[in-house]
Amino acid sequence: MSYLETTIDVYKEAALTPDVGLCCTTNPIWELPGLKIPKIMQEMNYGCGSTVHARDLTNNPKVLYVGVGGGMELLQFSYFSRQKGGVIGVDVVDEMLEASRKNFKEAEAQNDWFKSEFVDLKKGDAMNLPVEDNSIDVAAQNCLFNIFKEEDLKKAIEEMYRVLKPHGRLVMSDPTCEQPMNETLRNDERLRALCLSGSLPIKDYVKALTDVGFGTIEIRARKPYRILDPKNYPTDELIYIESIEVAAIKDPMPADGPCVFTGKAAIYFGEEEYLDDQNGHILLKNQPIAICDKTASNLAGLGRDDIYISESTFHYDGGGCC
Repeated sequence: MSYLETTIDVYKEAALTPDVGLCCTTNPIWELPGLKIPKIMQEMNYGCGSTVHARDLTNNPKVLYVGVGGGMELLQFSYFSRQKGGVIGVDVVDEMLEASRKNFKEAEAQNDWFKSEFVDLKKGDAMNLPVEDNSIDVAAQNCLFNIFKEEDLKKAIEEMYRVLKPHGRLVMSDPTCEQPMNETLRNDERLRALCLSGSLPIKDYVKALTDVGFGTIEIRARKPYRILDPKNYPTDELIYIESIEVAAIKDPMPADGPCVFTGKAAIYFGEEEYLDDQNGHILLKNQPIAICDKTASNLAGLGRDDIYISESTFHYDGGGCC
């Protein structure tokens, strides 16, 4: 049995018997006016963060969500895209698709504005999406891509890139881990399916996105996720896993490489009213500006003593140098 077959079995079981302890089902639920989320959807929220952000969802976007879970984030996306087929949900597990259909009927009963026809559920897998090229404004996945091994991850990201419109965005939440994991953990198919042993370091995760062609990366949140300890897992040391929320934007790749925002800022505090770095950036005196890592490096290279550059906070919410 391949690790992907093991993954299907895990989520078939989770569809038939909701597992509140799977992934981070205790994450806070967005409170939006007029939105009521059925309890069963919350119990089947098999994610490690949120991919629903209002600033991504203006002007009735066409949304794709891969790995439907119990349908909670599909319902939340529908809140912003109230049109027939405005949200496409793709999953390889028949039982999860059927569970979501039932949950949407419950959502209809609790929300006057919602209709099940807002969501188009399709059978398919992340490496071969049943979606046309350049047709999606916002694509999303929550706690899925970390399961994939390197070649499958590359295919999944390429598929998301293919279906997105120019300047469309891929919004994701996944576990990451900065510590090395032994081969026993890495090769444990069930632990990988449970979103524990496939976690990559953030720099490798970002590189997988930029290698496919995404020109702008935003790291929006970084939070504690899980502990793998020697008493319960095949490891000699305690391993700390975090989850991150990331947006990868289908912008053209700049000639000097991608713009990766990791929550750095620059503050100019010199004698002039502003600083022009002659590279397209104006820094007003005593006003922090969000900068990508590339701009941070270029500003540091100026060798000035009147620019402060912060460390990465791994929290970015828009604006700044690009």
